[in-house]
Amino acid sequence: MLTEDKNRQLTEVGPGTPMGEVLRRHWHPIAGIDELDREPVKPVRLMGEDLVLFKDLGGRYGLVDRHCAHRRADLSYGYVEQNGIRCNYHGWQYDPQGACVAQPFEEHVDPSSRMRCKVRLKAYEVRPLAGLLWAYMGPQPAPQLPDWEPFHWPNGFVQAVFSEVPCNWLQTQENSIDPVHFEWMHANWSRRLRGAPAGDEVGYAPAHVQLAFEDFEHGLVYKRITEDTDANHPLWTIGRVCLWPNGFFLGDHFEWRVPIDDGNTLNVTWSFIRVPHESEPFVQKAIPTWYSPIRDPETDRWITSHIVNQDIVAWVGQGRIADRTRENLGASDRGIAMLRRQLFEDIEAVQSGRDPKGVLRSAPGEPLFLPSDSRDFFLKGLPLAEYRRHPKWNRLLNHFIFHAGQPGWVQEEHAAAMGVAIEPMAALDL
Repeated sequence: MLTEDKNRQLTEVGPGTPMGEVLRRHWHPIAGIDELDREPVKPVRLMGEDLVLFKDLGGRYGLVDRHCAHRRADLSYGYVEQNGIRCNYHGWQYDPQGACVAQPFEEHVDPSSRMRCKVRLKAYEVRPLAGLLWAYMGPQPAPQLPDWEPFHWPNGFVQAVFSEVPCNWLQTQENSIDPVHFEWMHANWSRRLRGAPAGDEVGYAPAHVQLAFEDFEHGLVYKRITEDTDANHPLWTIGRVCLWPNGFFLGDHFEWRVPIDDGNTLNVTWSFIRVPHESEPFVQKAIPTWYSPIRDPETDRWITSHIVNQDIVAWVGQGRIADRTRENLGASDRGIAMLRRQLFEDIEAVQSGRDPKGVLRSAPGEPLFLPSDSRDFFLKGLPLAEYRRHPKWNRLLNHFIFHAGQPGWVQEEHAAAMGVAIEPMAALDL
Protein backbone atom coordinates (compact mmCIF):
# COMPACT_ATOMS: atom_id res chain seq x y z
CA MET A 1 0.00 0.00 0.00
CA LEU A 2 1.01 3.64 -0.41
CA THR A 3 0.70 6.56 1.96
CA GLU A 4 -1.75 9.27 1.03
CA ASP A 5 1.11 11.60 0.11
CA LYS A 6 2.83 9.05 -2.14
CA ASN A 7 -0.48 8.18 -3.79
CA ARG A 8 -0.97 11.87 -4.54
CA GLN A 9 2.53 12.14 -6.02
CA LEU A 10 1.77 9.39 -8.54
CA THR A 11 -1.75 10.46 -9.47
CA GLU A 12 -1.72 14.27 -9.76
CA VAL A 13 -0.85 15.30 -13.33
CA GLY A 14 -1.28 19.07 -13.54
CA PRO A 15 1.54 21.51 -14.38
CA GLY A 16 4.24 21.52 -11.73
CA THR A 17 3.15 18.28 -10.03
CA PRO A 18 5.80 15.54 -9.72
CA MET A 19 4.05 13.02 -11.99
CA GLY A 20 2.74 15.74 -14.29
CA GLU A 21 6.33 16.80 -14.96
CA VAL A 22 7.38 13.19 -15.62
CA LEU A 23 4.56 12.56 -18.09
CA ARG A 24 5.28 15.84 -19.88
CA ARG A 25 8.68 14.38 -20.88
CA HIS A 26 6.90 11.83 -23.12
CA TRP A 27 4.80 11.91 -26.32
CA HIS A 28 1.10 11.05 -26.00
CA PRO A 29 -1.54 10.13 -28.61
CA ILE A 30 -4.37 12.65 -28.31
CA ALA A 31 -6.55 12.37 -31.45
CA GLY A 32 -6.91 10.69 -34.83
CA ILE A 33 -5.46 12.23 -37.97
CA ASP A 34 -8.81 11.64 -39.66
CA GLU A 35 -10.61 13.59 -36.91
CA LEU A 36 -8.96 16.83 -38.01
CA ASP A 37 -9.47 15.95 -41.67
CA ARG A 38 -13.22 15.93 -40.91
CA GLU A 39 -13.24 18.92 -38.56
CA PRO A 40 -10.02 20.97 -38.30
CA VAL A 41 -10.59 22.41 -34.81
CA LYS A 42 -11.03 20.30 -31.68
CA PRO A 43 -11.08 21.27 -27.98
CA VAL A 44 -8.96 18.96 -25.85
CA ARG A 45 -8.06 18.71 -22.20
CA LEU A 46 -4.68 17.16 -21.39
CA MET A 47 -3.08 16.73 -17.99
CA GLY A 48 -5.31 19.39 -16.47
CA GLU A 49 -4.78 21.96 -19.24
CA ASP A 50 -7.54 23.24 -21.54
CA LEU A 51 -6.23 23.43 -25.10
CA VAL A 52 -7.38 23.53 -28.70
CA LEU A 53 -6.01 21.22 -31.39
CA PHE A 54 -6.17 22.36 -35.02
CA LYS A 55 -4.94 21.73 -38.55
CA ASP A 56 -4.53 24.92 -40.55
CA LEU A 57 -5.08 25.33 -44.28
CA GLY A 58 -1.35 24.91 -44.83
CA GLY A 59 -1.58 21.39 -43.35
CA ARG A 60 0.26 22.20 -40.13
CA TYR A 61 -0.93 21.01 -36.72
CA GLY A 62 -1.15 23.21 -33.66
CA LEU A 63 -1.98 22.65 -29.98
CA VAL A 64 -2.43 25.94 -28.11
CA ASP A 65 -4.17 27.47 -25.12
CA ARG A 66 -7.90 27.23 -25.58
CA HIS A 67 -8.47 30.90 -24.74
CA CYS A 68 -7.54 33.86 -26.91
CA ALA A 69 -4.94 36.18 -25.38
CA HIS A 70 -7.14 39.21 -26.23
CA ARG A 71 -10.20 38.78 -24.01
CA ARG A 72 -10.14 35.02 -23.36
CA ALA A 73 -12.69 33.93 -25.99
CA ASP A 74 -12.95 30.18 -26.64
CA LEU A 75 -10.70 29.31 -29.59
CA SER A 76 -12.44 25.96 -30.08
CA TYR A 77 -15.04 28.07 -31.92
CA GLY A 78 -12.33 29.75 -33.98
CA TYR A 79 -11.60 28.85 -37.59
CA VAL A 80 -8.44 27.89 -39.41
CA GLU A 81 -6.57 30.05 -41.90
CA GLN A 82 -3.57 29.38 -44.14
CA ASN A 83 -1.34 30.15 -41.17
CA GLY A 84 -2.96 29.04 -37.93
CA ILE A 85 -6.25 29.60 -36.16
CA ARG A 86 -8.29 32.82 -35.98
CA CYS A 87 -10.45 33.82 -33.01
CA ASN A 88 -14.11 34.21 -34.02
CA TYR A 89 -14.58 37.12 -31.55
CA HIS A 90 -12.22 39.84 -32.80
CA GLY A 91 -10.10 38.07 -35.39
CA TRP A 92 -6.80 37.73 -33.58
CA GLN A 93 -4.83 34.97 -35.31
CA TYR A 94 -2.24 32.52 -33.93
CA ASP A 95 0.19 30.25 -35.74
CA PRO A 96 0.90 26.62 -34.64
CA GLN A 97 3.71 27.86 -32.37
CA GLY A 98 1.29 30.15 -30.49
CA ALA A 99 2.64 33.42 -31.93
CA CYS A 100 0.04 36.11 -32.65
CA VAL A 101 0.32 36.80 -36.38
CA ALA A 102 -2.66 39.16 -36.85
CA GLN A 103 -4.61 41.73 -34.81
CA PRO A 104 -6.95 43.24 -37.45
CA PHE A 105 -8.23 46.40 -35.73
CA GLU A 106 -4.96 47.24 -34.00
CA GLU A 107 -3.10 46.98 -37.30
CA HIS A 108 -5.74 49.07 -39.08
CA VAL A 109 -5.48 51.89 -36.54
CA ASP A 110 -1.70 51.78 -36.41
CA PRO A 111 -0.02 49.82 -39.26
CA SER A 112 3.30 50.16 -37.47
CA SER A 113 1.98 48.62 -34.23
CA ARG A 114 4.25 45.99 -32.70
CA MET A 115 1.67 44.91 -30.13
CA ARG A 116 1.16 41.48 -31.66
CA CYS A 117 4.88 40.75 -31.31
CA LYS A 118 4.41 40.79 -27.54
CA VAL A 119 1.50 38.32 -27.56
CA ARG A 120 1.99 34.55 -27.52
CA LEU A 121 -0.23 31.66 -26.49
CA LYS A 122 1.02 28.61 -24.66
CA ALA A 123 1.70 26.07 -27.43
CA TYR A 124 2.82 22.45 -27.62
CA GLU A 125 4.34 20.36 -30.40
CA VAL A 126 2.15 17.95 -32.41
CA ARG A 127 3.27 15.26 -34.86
CA PRO A 128 1.34 12.70 -36.95
CA LEU A 129 2.27 9.00 -36.82
CA ALA A 130 0.41 5.73 -37.47
CA GLY A 131 -2.97 7.42 -37.92
CA LEU A 132 -2.67 9.30 -34.62
CA LEU A 133 -1.72 12.82 -33.57
CA TRP A 134 0.89 12.89 -30.79
CA ALA A 135 1.53 15.76 -28.38
CA TYR A 136 4.64 16.69 -26.43
CA MET A 137 4.06 19.07 -23.52
CA GLY A 138 7.50 19.16 -21.91
CA PRO A 139 10.63 21.29 -22.15
CA GLN A 140 12.70 21.54 -25.31
CA PRO A 141 14.44 19.89 -26.96
CA ALA A 142 11.69 17.33 -27.49
CA PRO A 143 12.74 13.67 -27.41
CA GLN A 144 12.25 11.32 -30.34
CA LEU A 145 8.67 10.24 -31.02
CA PRO A 146 8.81 6.42 -30.66
CA ASP A 147 8.18 4.72 -34.00
CA TRP A 148 7.23 1.15 -33.12
CA GLU A 149 7.73 -1.73 -35.57
CA PRO A 150 4.02 -2.76 -35.69
CA PHE A 151 3.24 0.67 -37.16
CA HIS A 152 4.92 -0.64 -40.32
CA TRP A 153 3.59 -4.20 -40.58
CA PRO A 154 2.29 -4.73 -44.15
CA ASN A 155 -0.97 -6.16 -45.47
CA GLY A 156 -3.17 -5.28 -42.55
CA PHE A 157 -6.04 -3.12 -41.35
CA VAL A 158 -5.44 -0.59 -38.61
CA GLN A 159 -7.99 1.28 -36.55
CA ALA A 160 -7.75 3.36 -33.38
CA VAL A 161 -10.54 3.56 -30.80
CA PHE A 162 -10.81 6.24 -28.11
CA SER A 163 -12.72 6.13 -24.82
CA GLU A 164 -12.95 8.80 -22.14
CA VAL A 165 -12.81 6.98 -18.81
CA PRO A 166 -13.84 8.74 -15.56
CA CYS A 167 -10.90 7.75 -13.37
CA ASN A 168 -7.22 8.51 -12.81
CA TRP A 169 -4.58 7.34 -15.28
CA LEU A 170 -2.57 5.26 -12.78
CA GLN A 171 -5.19 2.61 -12.02
CA THR A 172 -5.67 2.14 -15.77
CA GLN A 173 -1.93 1.70 -16.31
CA GLU A 174 -1.51 -0.67 -13.38
CA ASN A 175 -3.82 -2.98 -15.32
CA SER A 176 -0.97 -3.32 -17.86
CA ILE A 177 1.23 -5.25 -15.43
CA ASP A 178 -1.52 -7.42 -13.93
CA PRO A 179 -1.70 -10.82 -15.70
CA VAL A 180 -4.07 -12.65 -13.32
CA HIS A 181 -7.03 -10.42 -14.16
CA PHE A 182 -7.15 -12.08 -17.60
CA GLU A 183 -8.10 -15.38 -15.95
CA TRP A 184 -10.88 -13.91 -13.83
CA MET A 185 -12.19 -10.73 -15.46
CA HIS A 186 -11.91 -11.66 -19.13
CA ALA A 187 -12.37 -15.45 -19.00
CA ASN A 188 -14.39 -16.49 -15.96
CA TRP A 189 -16.51 -13.34 -15.63
CA SER A 190 -17.19 -13.36 -19.39
CA ARG A 191 -18.38 -16.94 -19.04
CA ARG A 192 -20.80 -15.86 -16.31
CA LEU A 193 -21.96 -12.89 -18.40
CA ARG A 194 -22.77 -15.34 -21.21
CA GLY A 195 -25.11 -17.23 -18.91
CA ALA A 196 -23.07 -19.90 -17.14
CA PRO A 197 -24.97 -20.91 -13.99
CA ALA A 198 -23.83 -19.60 -10.62
CA GLY A 199 -21.75 -22.09 -8.68
CA ASP A 200 -20.77 -24.03 -11.81
CA GLU A 201 -16.97 -23.95 -11.90
CA VAL A 202 -16.70 -26.50 -14.71
CA GLY A 203 -15.20 -24.71 -17.68
CA TYR A 204 -13.38 -22.05 -15.67
CA ALA A 205 -10.23 -20.78 -17.35
CA PRO A 206 -6.96 -22.59 -16.58
CA ALA A 207 -5.47 -21.09 -13.43
CA HIS A 208 -2.18 -19.20 -13.31
CA VAL A 209 0.59 -21.29 -11.73
CA GLN A 210 3.69 -19.14 -12.29
CA LEU A 211 4.41 -15.44 -12.93
CA ALA A 212 7.54 -13.47 -13.76
CA PHE A 213 8.10 -9.72 -14.11
CA GLU A 214 11.10 -8.20 -15.88
CA ASP A 215 12.44 -4.74 -16.58
CA PHE A 216 13.62 -3.76 -20.08
CA GLU A 217 14.50 -0.64 -22.05
CA HIS A 218 10.96 0.30 -23.08
CA GLY A 219 9.05 -0.70 -19.96
CA LEU A 220 8.25 -3.87 -18.04
CA VAL A 221 7.34 -7.38 -19.23
CA TYR A 222 5.13 -9.91 -17.50
CA LYS A 223 5.25 -13.63 -18.25
CA ARG A 224 2.90 -16.37 -17.13
CA ILE A 225 2.35 -20.12 -17.12
CA THR A 226 -1.18 -21.43 -16.72
CA GLU A 227 -2.45 -24.95 -16.17
CA ASP A 228 -2.72 -25.55 -19.94
CA THR A 229 0.70 -24.08 -20.89
CA ASP A 230 4.34 -24.70 -20.03
CA ALA A 231 7.72 -22.97 -20.20
CA ASN A 232 7.74 -23.29 -24.01
CA HIS A 233 4.57 -21.24 -24.48
CA PRO A 234 4.93 -17.68 -25.94
CA LEU A 235 3.20 -16.21 -22.88
CA TRP A 236 6.26 -17.37 -20.93
CA THR A 237 9.04 -17.11 -23.51
CA ILE A 238 7.87 -13.71 -24.88
CA GLY A 239 5.23 -12.28 -22.54
CA ARG A 240 3.35 -8.98 -22.67
CA VAL A 241 4.74 -5.43 -22.55
CA CYS A 242 3.82 -2.73 -20.05
CA LEU A 243 5.00 0.06 -22.35
CA TRP A 244 6.58 2.99 -20.54
CA PRO A 245 5.20 5.17 -19.11
CA ASN A 246 1.48 4.74 -19.88
CA GLY A 247 1.12 2.14 -22.62
CA PHE A 248 0.45 -1.56 -23.11
CA PHE A 249 1.46 -3.81 -26.03
CA LEU A 250 -0.23 -7.20 -26.33
CA GLY A 251 1.48 -8.47 -29.46
CA ASP A 252 -1.15 -7.27 -31.94
CA HIS A 253 -2.38 -4.01 -30.48
CA PHE A 254 -1.35 -1.07 -28.34
CA GLU A 255 -3.23 0.74 -25.59
CA TRP A 256 -2.26 4.13 -24.16
CA ARG A 257 -3.74 5.74 -21.04
CA VAL A 258 -3.42 9.51 -21.47
CA PRO A 259 -4.36 11.69 -18.48
CA ILE A 260 -7.09 14.22 -19.24
CA ASP A 261 -6.81 15.48 -15.68
CA ASP A 262 -6.57 13.91 -12.21
CA GLY A 263 -9.98 12.26 -12.48
CA ASN A 264 -10.30 11.36 -16.17
CA THR A 265 -8.28 9.37 -18.70
CA LEU A 266 -8.28 9.06 -22.49
CA ASN A 267 -7.87 5.38 -23.35
CA VAL A 268 -6.51 4.84 -26.88
CA THR A 269 -6.49 1.39 -28.52
CA TRP A 270 -4.54 0.95 -31.79
CA SER A 271 -4.99 -2.45 -33.42
CA PHE A 272 -3.65 -4.30 -36.47
CA ILE A 273 -5.54 -7.08 -38.28
CA ARG A 274 -3.77 -9.12 -40.98
CA VAL A 275 -5.45 -9.86 -44.33
CA PRO A 276 -5.34 -13.44 -45.73
CA HIS A 277 -2.95 -14.37 -48.53
CA GLU A 278 -5.71 -14.10 -51.13
CA SER A 279 -5.98 -10.33 -50.48
CA GLU A 280 -2.27 -9.51 -50.69
CA PRO A 281 -0.87 -7.03 -51.43
CA PHE A 282 -3.18 -4.75 -49.47
CA VAL A 283 -2.60 -1.07 -48.70
CA GLN A 284 -5.11 0.63 -46.42
CA LYS A 285 -6.58 3.86 -47.79
CA ALA A 286 -6.70 5.58 -44.41
CA ILE A 287 -6.70 4.71 -40.70
CA PRO A 288 -10.15 5.23 -39.16
CA THR A 289 -10.46 6.48 -35.58
CA TRP A 290 -13.64 6.66 -33.54
CA TYR A 291 -14.98 6.98 -30.00
CA SER A 292 -16.42 3.93 -28.26
CA PRO A 293 -19.37 4.15 -25.85
CA ILE A 294 -18.63 2.82 -22.37
CA ARG A 295 -22.13 3.06 -20.79
CA ASP A 296 -25.35 1.40 -21.86
CA PRO A 297 -27.74 4.35 -22.49
CA GLU A 298 -30.79 2.30 -21.46
CA THR A 299 -29.53 0.95 -18.12
CA ASP A 300 -26.77 3.53 -17.41
CA ARG A 301 -24.58 0.55 -16.48
CA TRP A 302 -21.05 0.10 -17.76
CA ILE A 303 -20.83 -1.94 -20.98
CA THR A 304 -19.26 -5.35 -20.25
CA SER A 305 -19.35 -7.14 -23.61
CA HIS A 306 -15.77 -6.47 -24.77
CA ILE A 307 -12.34 -6.85 -23.22
CA VAL A 308 -11.46 -3.15 -22.89
CA ASN A 309 -14.94 -2.37 -21.55
CA GLN A 310 -14.48 -5.01 -18.86
CA ASP A 311 -11.20 -3.37 -17.88
CA ILE A 312 -12.99 -0.03 -17.65
CA VAL A 313 -15.48 -1.53 -15.18
CA ALA A 314 -12.57 -2.48 -12.91
CA TRP A 315 -10.82 0.89 -13.28
CA VAL A 316 -13.81 3.10 -12.51
CA GLY A 317 -14.89 0.76 -9.71
CA GLN A 318 -11.82 1.85 -7.75
CA GLY A 319 -13.10 5.45 -7.68
CA ARG A 320 -11.91 8.53 -9.50
CA ILE A 321 -8.54 8.11 -7.77
CA ALA A 322 -7.93 4.72 -6.16
CA ASP A 323 -7.30 4.91 -2.42
CA ARG A 324 -4.07 2.92 -2.23
CA THR A 325 -3.81 3.41 1.53
CA ARG A 326 -6.50 0.72 1.90
CA GLU A 327 -5.26 -1.96 -0.52
CA ASN A 328 -3.65 -5.29 0.29
CA LEU A 329 -1.11 -6.39 -2.33
CA GLY A 330 -0.34 -10.08 -2.83
CA ALA A 331 2.26 -12.21 -4.59
CA SER A 332 0.63 -11.61 -8.00
CA ASP A 333 1.14 -7.86 -7.55
CA ARG A 334 4.93 -7.83 -7.82
CA GLY A 335 4.59 -6.06 -11.14
CA ILE A 336 2.46 -3.35 -9.55
CA ALA A 337 5.21 -2.73 -6.99
CA MET A 338 7.84 -2.59 -9.76
CA LEU A 339 5.78 -0.07 -11.74
CA ARG A 340 5.30 2.24 -8.77
CA ARG A 341 8.95 2.01 -7.75
CA GLN A 342 10.05 3.00 -11.26
CA LEU A 343 7.64 5.95 -11.32
CA PHE A 344 9.14 7.26 -8.08
CA GLU A 345 12.60 6.87 -9.64
CA ASP A 346 11.33 8.82 -12.66
CA ILE A 347 10.13 11.64 -10.40
CA GLU A 348 13.55 11.79 -8.76
CA ALA A 349 15.27 11.78 -12.17
CA VAL A 350 13.22 14.70 -13.50
CA GLN A 351 13.70 16.70 -10.31
CA SER A 352 17.46 16.13 -10.70
CA GLY A 353 17.44 17.35 -14.31
CA ARG A 354 17.66 13.88 -15.90
CA ASP A 355 15.38 12.07 -18.35
CA PRO A 356 12.96 9.52 -16.93
CA LYS A 357 12.79 5.92 -18.16
CA GLY A 358 11.66 5.42 -21.75
CA VAL A 359 12.70 8.80 -23.19
CA LEU A 360 14.50 8.46 -26.54
CA ARG A 361 17.15 11.06 -27.35
CA SER A 362 18.67 9.52 -30.49
CA ALA A 363 16.79 8.35 -33.56
CA PRO A 364 17.18 4.61 -34.17
CA GLY A 365 18.09 3.48 -37.66
CA GLU A 366 14.85 1.50 -38.00
CA PRO A 367 11.47 1.15 -36.23
CA LEU A 368 11.67 0.06 -32.61
CA PHE A 369 11.31 -3.64 -31.85
CA LEU A 370 8.92 -4.91 -29.17
CA PRO A 371 8.39 -8.50 -27.97
CA SER A 372 5.34 -9.97 -29.77
CA ASP A 373 3.94 -13.49 -29.89
CA SER A 374 1.95 -12.42 -32.99
CA ARG A 375 4.86 -11.19 -35.14
CA ASP A 376 5.20 -14.35 -37.28
CA PHE A 377 1.45 -14.55 -37.83
CA PHE A 378 1.20 -10.92 -38.90
CA LEU A 379 4.29 -10.95 -41.12
CA LYS A 380 3.61 -14.29 -42.83
CA GLY A 381 -0.17 -14.39 -42.83
CA LEU A 382 -2.42 -17.37 -43.67
CA PRO A 383 -4.71 -18.51 -46.49
CA LEU A 384 -8.33 -17.53 -45.86
CA ALA A 385 -9.42 -21.13 -45.13
CA GLU A 386 -6.82 -21.43 -42.38
CA TYR A 387 -7.47 -17.92 -41.15
CA ARG A 388 -11.13 -18.79 -40.48
CA ARG A 389 -9.94 -21.52 -38.09
CA HIS A 390 -7.43 -19.25 -36.38
CA PRO A 391 -8.23 -17.79 -32.91
CA LYS A 392 -7.74 -14.26 -34.24
CA TRP A 393 -10.69 -14.68 -36.61
CA ASN A 394 -13.09 -13.98 -33.71
CA ARG A 395 -11.31 -10.69 -33.07
CA LEU A 396 -11.68 -9.89 -36.75
CA LEU A 397 -15.44 -10.39 -36.52
CA ASN A 398 -15.56 -8.04 -33.54
CA HIS A 399 -13.67 -5.53 -35.69
CA PHE A 400 -16.44 -5.57 -38.30
CA ILE A 401 -19.22 -5.50 -35.73
CA PHE A 402 -17.62 -2.42 -34.17
CA HIS A 403 -17.66 -0.77 -37.57
CA ALA A 404 -21.37 -1.26 -38.26
CA GLY A 405 -22.72 2.20 -38.94
CA GLN A 406 -19.24 3.68 -39.43
CA PRO A 407 -18.09 5.28 -42.73
CA GLY A 408 -18.92 2.98 -45.63
CA TRP A 409 -15.42 2.57 -47.05
CA VAL A 410 -14.28 1.01 -43.77
CA GLN A 411 -16.79 -1.81 -44.03
CA GLU A 412 -16.52 -2.27 -47.79
CA GLU A 413 -12.74 -2.17 -48.06
CA HIS A 414 -12.10 -4.43 -45.10
CA ALA A 415 -14.88 -6.87 -45.88
CA ALA A 416 -13.81 -7.27 -49.49
CA ALA A 417 -10.26 -8.09 -48.48
CA MET A 418 -11.32 -10.54 -45.78
CA GLY A 419 -14.16 -12.28 -47.59
CA VAL A 420 -16.66 -11.19 -44.94
CA ALA A 421 -20.27 -10.43 -45.86
CA ILE A 422 -21.12 -7.02 -44.43
CA GLU A 423 -24.90 -7.07 -45.01
CA PRO A 424 -25.86 -8.80 -41.72
CA MET A 425 -23.41 -6.69 -39.72
CA ALA A 426 -24.43 -3.41 -41.35
CA ALA A 427 -27.95 -4.04 -40.07
CA LEU A 428 -26.80 -4.36 -36.46
CA ASP A 429 -27.92 -1.53 -34.20
CA LEU A 430 -24.80 -1.01 -32.12
